[in-house]
Amino acid sequence: MKLGATLTQNKLKDFLLNVALVRPVFIWGAPGIGKSSLVEQFAGGLGMECVSLLGSQLAPEDVIGVPQIVGGCSKFFPPKMIVREKPYVLFLDELNACSQEIQKAFYSLITELRVGEYFLPKGSIVIGAGNRVQDAAVVKPMSSALINRMIHVEMTVSSKDWLQWAYSNGIHPFITDYITQRPDHLWSKPPKTEETFSSPRSWHMLSDALNEYGQSISDPDLEVLVAGTLSSNHAIQFRAFIKQLRNKYTIASIISGKERWPDKPDERDILYFLAQSFRSYLIKNLPKEKEMAGPNEKELIFEAKVCLKDLAAISFEIAQMVAASDDEEALPGYFMVEIVRDLPRLVQKAKK
Repeated sequence: MKLGATLTQNKLKDFLLNVALVRPVFIWGAPGIGKSSLVEQFAGGLGMECVSLLGSQLAPEDVIGVPQIVGGCSKFFPPKMIVREKPYVLFLDELNACSQEIQKAFYSLITELRVGEYFLPKGSIVIGAGNRVQDAAVVKPMSSALINRMIHVEMTVSSKDWLQWAYSNGIHPFITDYITQRPDHLWSKPPKTEETFSSPRSWHMLSDALNEYGQSISDPDLEVLVAGTLSSNHAIQFRAFIKQLRNKYTIASIISGKERWPDKPDERDILYFLAQSFRSYLIKNLPKEKEMAGPNEKELIFEAKVCLKDLAAISFEIAQMVAASDDEEALPGYFMVEIVRDLPRLVQKAKK
C-alpha cells in the first residue's frame, strides 16, 4: 500500500475522531510504533471498550461463528468475543496477516457491522491495522474488495508525540533524556535479517526492565538489556550515554569550556556519543543564517569552532563525523564556510 501522506500519533487521534466514527479506518505502519496502543487510547477517550482480534491467529469460524440447527434450519452464532451489549471499538489487528479466506469473513463485519444475523451495537467502531511489506513482517496481499471497504492512513513515528506520552506513563528518565537528545534513535527501519531494532515498543520494554532494576543495574546487565532491545548502533550509543551521565559529562559544559572532551582510551565510546550529540545540538541551535545570530548565537558559533578544534586534536575521525555534510541534516552553510577557513584539512577529509 502506497499512500501519499502520513500522520503522527497525535494527528492520527484527531483523524480517527473525525473519520472512524462514520467509516472503518485501516492504519498502516511499521512494527512497534504504537498502532495498537493508539487505538486503545482512542477507545478509552471515547469511554468505549476496545476488543482486539489478531488476524494472524484467526480462523474463519472465529469471525463468522459456527452453525447450529435452530427450528430445522442452520444458523450461524457469532463468537462470544465480539458480542457486546454496549457500543465498542472492534480492533482488527494484523488484518493483512490473515489468509484470503479469513479476509472474506470480515467483509460484512467491516461494512455493515454484521456477523450473520447479528449486528454490533449501534455506534460501534471498526478499526484495522497492519504492517507494510517493506517492514519484513508477516503480511499477505489484501484483496481489492477489502481495501475498498476502508479508509487508509499511514502512521509515522514522532519523537515529540512519543515523549509527550512517555513523560506521563513512567518511562525511565534515562530513556526520555536520551530520546530528547537523539530523537532520530526512537525508531530504526526493521532489518531483513533476524536482528533487534529500535522502536517505541522496544524502548518501552527497556524502560520496564530499567525501572525494575533501579539505580543498581550493573554495566554487564545494561549491556545485555540494550543488546536485546535496540539496534546495535543505538545500543552502543545508549550505553555510552549512561556512562556519560555517571561520569557527569554534558554537552553544555563542554561547549562552555567548563569540561573538556574525554580523552582516555576507555572513554572512546563516551567521546563518540558526545560528538554525535554535539552535532545534533549544533544543527538544532545554530541559526540557519548568520545574519539571524544574536549575541548568544555568535558566542555559540565561536565556542563550537573551538570545541571542534579540540575534538580534532583527540580524534580526527570523530571530528570529521561532526563536520560531515553528506546526510539529510547538515550544519549551516556559513558555519561550514568558517570551518573551511579555520580548519580546512578537517573539512577536506570529511568530504572524501
